[in-house]
Amino acid sequence: MDKEYVLKMENISKEFAGNRVLKDVHLSVKPGEVHALMGENGAGKSTLMNVLFGMPVIFNTGGFEGSVEFCGEPVVIDGPQKAMELGIGMVHQEFMLIPGFNITENIKLGREITVPTVASQIFGDELKSLDWKQMAKESREALDTVGLGIEEYTLVAGLPVGYLQFIEIAREIDKTNIKLLIFDEPTAVLTESEADRLLEAMREIAKKGIAIIFITHRIDEIIAVSDSITILRDGSFVARLETKETTAAKVAEMMIGRTVEKLVELEDVGRHIDSGDVVLKLRDYNVEMPGEKVRNLDLDVYRGEIFGIGGLAGQGKIGVPNGIMGLYPASGTIEFEGEPLNVNKLGDALKKGIAFVSEDRRGVGLLLDGSIEENVVFTAMEVEDRFLTNLGFMKLYNAREAKEHAQKMIETLDIRCTGADQAAGRLSGGNQQKVCLARALTMNPRLLIVSEPTRGIDIGAKKLVLELLVKLNREQGLTIIMVSSELNELRSLCDRIAMVSDGTITAILKPDDSDAKFGLAMSGVKEVDVQ
Repeated sequence: MDKEYVLKMENISKEFAGNRVLKDVHLSVKPGEVHALMGENGAGKSTLMNVLFGMPVIFNTGGFEGSVEFCGEPVVIDGPQKAMELGIGMVHQEFMLIPGFNITENIKLGREITVPTVASQIFGDELKSLDWKQMAKESREALDTVGLGIEEYTLVAGLPVGYLQFIEIAREIDKTNIKLLIFDEPTAVLTESEADRLLEAMREIAKKGIAIIFITHRIDEIIAVSDSITILRDGSFVARLETKETTAAKVAEMMIGRTVEKLVELEDVGRHIDSGDVVLKLRDYNVEMPGEKVRNLDLDVYRGEIFGIGGLAGQGKIGVPNGIMGLYPASGTIEFEGEPLNVNKLGDALKKGIAFVSEDRRGVGLLLDGSIEENVVFTAMEVEDRFLTNLGFMKLYNAREAKEHAQKMIETLDIRCTGADQAAGRLSGGNQQKVCLARALTMNPRLLIVSEPTRGIDIGAKKLVLELLVKLNREQGLTIIMVSSELNELRSLCDRIAMVSDGTITAILKPDDSDAKFGLAMSGVKEVDVQ
């Protein structure tokens, strides 16, 4: 057995419903080292950590292939309790603290220290008294290790999120047998100064011989604090690197590093985009969308282009279109075709010629019980009074006109269905997405925003949807903003691509820019300059 490593995971593979999400992945971590685990969304990081922590989602779906060694011995971690008994702790993205308890109570929950009482000596251990002094002393030591100078009896409720993150970490390092700590995006909710303090706390923890697995998308943090790096891509192991022997650009390139296969054929001979003709202008743009906040973003979109917005999950790219459409509170200067847009008035964007295909087609985009016809004409009917016949003081639904239009859209977009009266909820994912597009196009928009247009649909349907977007742009001159987590899609279609991190734009890139540029921008490095 290899005792050089506190953790060795070899040839880890995992399938969910026939989809192989991990393929022979390796991960090894030495005692006292900070080991970074990196990869795009969907690279397999979370699944690998679920395997390590014995989460039910792994064992309730057939388990996994491969082997795990901990402290030089083979182990079977079949539940979180087993992981904790071995000395594995995890600092989660979602806080697991009890607001009504104070800091000491949260740190010591489940590991309370007691002292005997007269009653306990007669009636049993259940009547022992809590040793508040000793618990507070040990909590104080843990708080000092993470550099949090707050009184240990302070109530958790109402504390800033940065404090909550440090308390979570203090709780884990207070455990007496801890040998390995997993930090899952711990700086995501922290200010810059708090993040710097956390990185310093990680170094102090590592000095005590505790190994750390650090999961983050921020390459600058990795270079600053880690000793070694494992990179995953598309569920596969790419490399294990010593941090001092690599660069941020190299790591970024390896994260992205795949051949960009054009998903659609573009014929752009003589095509010209006028950068002086700005159709949409955002200045100091902010959106309060939970989990996808946008902060002080500036952006110009040119008439006739396909403009891409990419980035990792939770970094704000989804918030950009949702704020424009008035679905979440937004602020700043927003102009469409030179006129101000009132984003705090729901429907203003629609009335002024902006159509939107939501990333949540089943929750927001579709009336699942409604027919294809109802879905296609609904927004135009509500916003523009189309497909209605005026009869004095009454407006009646023009069924003939609506049906003819729906049938035309079915033929134009090649929606595979039994007819315009088929329920949208009974269509395949790709055809549901086409219905969403049909509804948007029925508005005859001057700007079309599509958010995650190929999410949850098969490869054949993806190609059809993407080809349709290109056709609309090339043949009709429709300006399109495409928001997507699929970098390959953005690089296949778009004229320019804005990468969003921490709620703002880190770089606007050309589709043929290097993988390193895209990786660094995705990881939050601004003003990317990589040859």
